[in-house]
Amino acid sequence: MTNVLEVSGLRKSYGKHEAVKGIDFAVAENEIFALIGPNGAGKTTTLRIVATILQPSGGSARLDGVDVASDPATVRERIAYLPEEAGAYKNMTGEDYLRFMARIYFGEKPRQDEALKIAREVCALRERLTDKLGTYSKGMTRKLLLARTIMTRPRLAILDEPTSGLDVLNALEVRATIKEFSRRGMSVLLSSHNMLEIEYLSDRVAIIHKGVIHEVGTPSALKQRYGAANLEEVFAQVAR
Repeated sequence: MTNVLEVSGLRKSYGKHEAVKGIDFAVAENEIFALIGPNGAGKTTTLRIVATILQPSGGSARLDGVDVASDPATVRERIAYLPEEAGAYKNMTGEDYLRFMARIYFGEKPRQDEALKIAREVCALRERLTDKLGTYSKGMTRKLLLARTIMTRPRLAILDEPTSGLDVLNALEVRATIKEFSRRGMSVLLSSHNMLEIEYLSDRVAIIHKGVIHEVGTPSALKQRYGAANLEEVFAQVAR
């Protein structure tokens, strides 16, 4: 199977603190790969490096062979990033926001229209798209932002806590959307503190602790390896 993302010996230091200590992993085509760990483990730093927001201190991350540090412009054409804390323009309607983002992503109107069609399908807000974002609930806003993230059909979607703050029904809808677009050809690099979500969504999981990846495997293989009933128990054993 072809790898979309290959991370090798990746390091990131903030002054004397080394947040990421030479990690290795790969994300295959159509794969949902989760990077999990306690707060401060290096998850978000890693996602931000892959998203070309941070420069690594060492090692490499390559998307389809393109280095994220040396050619970020090319990488940005092929990825989409949804951070945990993301906002939108509250004075815009949902429709205007999505149209604005489509124009940023694409110069040609047919591609803009296709992106809008995908976004409307993903967010499923229907008549509420004519309302201003300032009237949206957190769940509605998060679904709109997910739609903005994957409307371009990225090669790799980088999702940091995609269902953060959502109720059960909205979270289920978002997870179903992520799975569906993975089946359609989108690879996903995912981070979440919700182990039930990770177990449901992920094809493979990497557990990072203190900047080091300690385990990589399918959820079922990790549970079997640690004699655990669920990923929470695996996580607790590895992250001690």
